[in-house]
Amino acid sequence: PPPPRPPWSLGEELFLAACTRCRDCVPACPTRIIVIVRGYPEVDFKRGECTFCGACATACKAGALQNSECQIWPWAIKAQVANNCLPLRGVECRICGDRCEANAIRFSPRLNGPPVAEIDAGACTGCGACVAPCPVSAISVA
Repeated sequence: PPPPRPPWSLGEELFLAACTRCRDCVPACPTRIIVIVRGYPEVDFKRGECTFCGACATACKAGALQNSECQIWPWAIKAQVANNCLPLRGVECRICGDRCEANAIRFSPRLNGPPVAEIDAGACTGCGACVAPCPVSAISVA
């Protein structure tokens, strides 16, 4: 899959064609999650979360990021929980759920072990707030 681009990015091929690599979106991001990788902007959720403020799209003069009123969601990416999640190893942990303002992470009880994190894809905004705090990097957004 393509790397996570800034919110409101065009589809990958269109984005690569439209992006001039000017880097204007990088300093525009208040949470500093936009980084340059191989010349193009990507989102690094290990640095923080996206607040969907739209500053990156406003800074993009080339049109590779288009924050329009008709586009409700800035992207289709969602959080995912990997098999190295601490509760799957018998360790109580709910840090990801504590950081999720959308309440998209639920913890289902299970016998003989701590509750396991589950992502409600319908509620997940893909903001990435759950990624950086995870002590074992079990959360990703793709």
